[in-house]
Order: sequence, then structure tokens, then C-alpha cells
Amino acid sequence: MGKYAHAAVPRAGTLGVHHLVAAHVGERPDACAVRDARGGPSLTYRQLWEQAGRLAHTLATHGVAPGEPVAVDLERGTALIVALLGVARAGAAYLPLDAQAPAERVATVLADAGVRTVLVDPADGGRAGRTAGVPGVRQVAVERPAPDQQFEVPDVPVDGDSPLYIGYTSGSTGTPKGVVVPHRAVRRLVTDATFCTIAPGDRVGQAANPAFDATTFEVWGALTAGATLVVLPTVVDLAMDRWAALLQDEDITTLFLTTSLFHLVARTRPGALHTLRNLVVGGEQLDLAAVRAVLAAGPPQRLVNGYGPTEATVFATSFDCTDASLAGRDRIPIGRAIQQTTLHVLDAELRPVAPGQPGELCIGGPGVAKGYLGRPERTARAFVPEPGTGTPMYRTGDLVRELPDGELELVGRADRQVKLRGYRIELEEIERAALATGLAEAAFVSKVGEGPAARLAGAFLPSGGRERGGAEELAAALARALPAYMLPGSWAPLASLPLHSTGKADRGRIDAMIEAATAIVEDSATDGAGEAAHSQQPAGPSSGDPVTDALTRIWGEVLGTPATAPDQDFLSLGGNSLLATQAAARIREVLAADVEPYDILLAAGIGELAGRVRESAEAV
Repeated sequence: MGKYAHAAVPRAGTLGVHHLVAAHVGERPDACAVRDARGGPSLTYRQLWEQAGRLAHTLATHGVAPGEPVAVDLERGTALIVALLGVARAGAAYLPLDAQAPAERVATVLADAGVRTVLVDPADGGRAGRTAGVPGVRQVAVERPAPDQQFEVPDVPVDGDSPLYIGYTSGSTGTPKGVVVPHRAVRRLVTDATFCTIAPGDRVGQAANPAFDATTFEVWGALTAGATLVVLPTVVDLAMDRWAALLQDEDITTLFLTTSLFHLVARTRPGALHTLRNLVVGGEQLDLAAVRAVLAAGPPQRLVNGYGPTEATVFATSFDCTDASLAGRDRIPIGRAIQQTTLHVLDAELRPVAPGQPGELCIGGPGVAKGYLGRPERTARAFVPEPGTGTPMYRTGDLVRELPDGELELVGRADRQVKLRGYRIELEEIERAALATGLAEAAFVSKVGEGPAARLAGAFLPSGGRERGGAEELAAALARALPAYMLPGSWAPLASLPLHSTGKADRGRIDAMIEAATAIVEDSATDGAGEAAHSQQPAGPSSGDPVTDALTRIWGEVLGTPATAPDQDFLSLGGNSLLATQAAARIREVLAADVEPYDILLAAGIGELAGRVRESAEAV
């Protein structure tokens, strides 16, 4: 476990990311480190360091060893930041759990990582209950130390290769896989960053899901620079005007948005981001028209398209979006390498391809992760020696080409991994989960549509002895095993399995059948005459209530589904927070009702939401 020491600032020569934070504790102890703009507590750098030290002490008393994974199951807020820093000070590796993941998936992740300790808030019964009964796992509360409380903080040596965190991604083998990210990789991300400069006194927004690696940029980018990390509501938690006003009121200088959320802001209020100094956008292909709309309406001082997989620690390339840089382009590039990063465009034999030719993007440098936890064979396939250095580089599976000006442009995937609304998803994981339900003999999932209309859809062959159908039963079973963003919005049953002459499933024909089935669903949401998406005609028979009919039509427009029963909820029909924001905007436009996205997400169905709309109208 190492020695214990009382000193706040560690000895010279250590390499942990938390040691960069310690320097600011010594220089500016009373500066604000974390502020919760939603009404929660704030912490100075001294307070944050002390509370993290208390947690590190608690973990040591529980026998947490250096490098051991410690799960963190906390909502966004100051306690979460204390937990991440406390685990780092204990020399362990934090593993953030996804709030959207069902208990079954959480248990799978904990078992896969060999987690013995999970940090929880006992007052949050819903989240704490997910891990309460997992065998071999103890819960530890994140508590504030009492005034003048004495405790010894473990002084655990770390080096650049010591793991800082484990990020779980969708897995093509049917289970999620953990990416082990060391301290050196995060230091490379936040030190002398070329894509986003953060300095003491800056205010960095924190709105990402803790389980996804944008949080790495937000938290450590702010704290290692001596800036203030400001915990914000997400774009979908507030009406757009209120969210934009909050950015200005909180004097946010730096913000990360997923591509999907950026597109939403660009469509609804493109001038909302003009007060920012740095805006980094990433996760999917950035839409050129959306960027130009923001540039025309009053852009942030710097608008950056960032690209990078979890295995390369958040960002590997960047491209500054300006009127000049976009002139003459029909797509936005992913740009060039950021600091301490090398890029290679290679063929299947890992040989360089000629400029302009497509090849697989491979990433080298200290930002490359250590590999996949407990998966040496998969690690060996994905992390290969870099030409010239022999150090590990990561094969992204992304196909790129070098443009005449030297920028890189993303052209597709070498495998079946997709990105949807900021989430990286391996389609095979969903298919294996469908087979595991016992309701399907074969299952196939595709990403259909483009841009904001993109979604997942599937086809399946019902298990032997079952009648053709069962799509609703399959969807319900998957909802208990997968997070909401991985659930296909529709499932088409197959009468038989299309095969190649080789006897293998014909993916081309199956994908075409999925697209055709999706198109039929979309067509049924209109009057069948090809009307525009915002048709004023109801999608089904009238209920006799104009509010219910209007809501039914709006849900059909946004979700791409036919008329629904009053007790079918938004999420079960394939909805999510982004689509709820669109629906709320349409409801305000059509019914002049003050409805927020969370009203839609929490409503048991259109019937309940109709009551909420009437209450809003009566209050006006």
C-alpha cells in the first residue's frame, strides 16, 4: 500500500495527473475548483484536495491496492469530482458507471473488471440499489470530512503507465470491453494542448455523462490548469434560451458538446454559443451546414472539430472551423494530429497509402491506452508496433484519406462499429444480446438514416416454435440488458433467413429489408401521400381530443412511428433526450404549452402528457 504522508503536494518526480492538480492546491488554495451551477455545493482547490484525501484514506483502509479498479456510481456534481480525484490519490483506477445502464449490464461490467469496491451516494437509492446485491462488491460512501478531522493520506507511487481510469465501450464479442487509460495518456491530453487552451481563472463546463470519455477532457482539462469546473445542466435539461443564458451568467469559457447536441443548438439557436472562447465538438461527422449557421450567427472565438477514440484518450486530431478554413469544402475534415500524437494512414498490411487514397487511421504517441482489460488477444490485434518507433499504436478501424492540403477526412468504418448521437456502438453486441434473450435464432442491426434522423433498426428470425412476430417482446427483453442508446427503434421479423450461396447470411439483402421495413413505418406516420414531416394531419384516427391528437401527430413526426396508444411511453418507442427536445419545441410551437423535455421523458404516455399540456395552458 505504500507509505502515508500528510503533505498536500507530493514529492518531486512523480507523474500522476493528480500531482498536476496538487500544484494548483499549493499556488491557489482558495480559488474555486468545482462549482455546481444547478444549486449544489462548490469547492475550493484546498477543500477538493482535502475531501479527495479523506476518500483516498478510506479506500486504503478497505485494502484497495495500487492499480485496482474502483467503480464510481455517482451522479454529476462535486461528489463525483471528489471521487475521481480521491481514487487517483489512492493510486487506484476509477471505473465510472453509466447512469443509463440497467442493473444486468452494470453487474457484467463489475464482474469483467474484477471490481471489489464501488463508490456510491447512499441517498441516491436508485443508483446505489444497482450494485447493492452484486456478490463480492462492497459499497463505500463519498463523505465530507468533519472539521479538523485527522487522517493519513496514502502516498502511493505512480508512474506514467499506472492506470488512471477504465472506460468501458461497446464490445463486438457480446460483452462490453474496458479500455485501460494510464496517467501519461491524460497528461498528454491536457498538457500544452494545441486544440484548446485552458488557463487559471477559466471556467470549463461539465455536462458529459461520467461514463464517457468527454468527462476526461472536462475534469482533468480544468483541474490540471487551475481553472474552475462548472457542473452544468445538459442542453436537453433546460429550454434553449435558459441554457444559453446560463452559459453567459456562469461566464463559461470552454465547453465540449457532442456532435448531435451541437447540431441541435445550431438548428434551434445558432447564436447561443457566442460567449464561449473555446467550443470543442466531437463524436460523429460534423454537419457543414450546422457549422456555417453557427459561424454566421455569432460563433465562439474558437470552434474545433475534435476526433479521437477512447483508446487514444479522447482526442487525437482537431480541425479549426472558420469561414476561411471551410471555404470550398463539402465536408468538414477531422484535421491534423494534436500535441504529442502521431498519425498513420495504412493499408491492411500496415503499409502507408498514397495521399488521397483511403486507408485505416492508426494513432501513436503517449496518448495511446494500455489496452483492453483482461483481453490480451484483442489488445494484440488492436495495439500494434508503430513503424519507426516500435511503441504501441492503435488501429482505429476508421478509414480516412489525406486531402491535398494535408488535412484528414473521415470516409467510413473498416468494421461494423457506428456512432450515434455521440455514442460509439458495436452493432454485433446488440445482435448477441438479442440472441441471448432466447427469442431470436438470428438478429441483425443496422444504422439507418443520416444526421439527426439517424437511428438503429433491426431484423430477427423468431426462435423455433414461436409464431412469426414478437418484436415487442424482444424489444422489452433487450431494454433490461442494454442502455437506452443501444436499443433499436424497431424490429422487423423475418419469415426465413436470406442466405448467400456459401450458406452465410446475406447481410446486403437483410440490410435492405431493414431499410424497407423502416421506410414502411415512416410512411405510416404520414397520411400515405408523402407529406412533409411537419404535416398538420394526424397520423391516425382521431381520439376526439384535439390535444391528444396533436401530441400523437408530433410523436409520429419526431419518432418516425405510426399512431401510438395513450399508454405507450416515449422511451419505449425509441425516443431519447435529443428527440424529446425536438418534441418539446414542436409542442410549444403547435400547442403554446410550456413543456420541457423531461416532461416528455417522464410521462407514462401521451395520455399523461396531454394532462400536463392542459395544466400548462390553464396556468398561462
